[in-house]
Amino acid sequence: MTHKNTLCLWYNGTAEEAANFYAKTFPDSRVNAIHRAPGDYPAGKQGDVLTVDFTVMGIPCIGLNGGPAFPHTEAFSFQVATDDQAETDRLWQAIIDNGGQPSACGWCKDKWGLSWQITPRVLSAAVTHSDPATAKRAFEAMMSMTKIDIATIEAAIANR
Repeated sequence: MTHKNTLCLWYNGTAEEAANFYAKTFPDSRVNAIHRAPGDYPAGKQGDVLTVDFTVMGIPCIGLNGGPAFPHTEAFSFQVATDDQAETDRLWQAIIDNGGQPSACGWCKDKWGLSWQITPRVLSAAVTHSDPATAKRAFEAMMSMTKIDIATIEAAIANR
């Protein structure tokens, strides 16, 4: 089925590698098709992988091997809602251990430069809490973190 809206992510010749990593790392993710260039193009030759159709957590994507002109930036990221610390740790470590880089407040960047927010659901609920003091405590706790620690967020919610 062709989706009406598909994310197109630009890669420098590594779309297939990235799609395979996402497919093995994230639930409801898979590589759907690999398309080779029918002719030469600025970033490659006929027969090279031109695009990869893949799904990341149910979101349809196309990886385009367009060359080095447009690297990923933090202006775009996937936000992954996690249910517990084990899932948070697993996804975070998968990205970091595969050549990625940690950042602040639950953000990390994969080896292809794509940004990810590994965000426990408890954090999202806490920083939007109806009690402003609770939301502020959770927010301030988050601001001191790299990878999110759920126990620390829960302590902030409980004002401990």
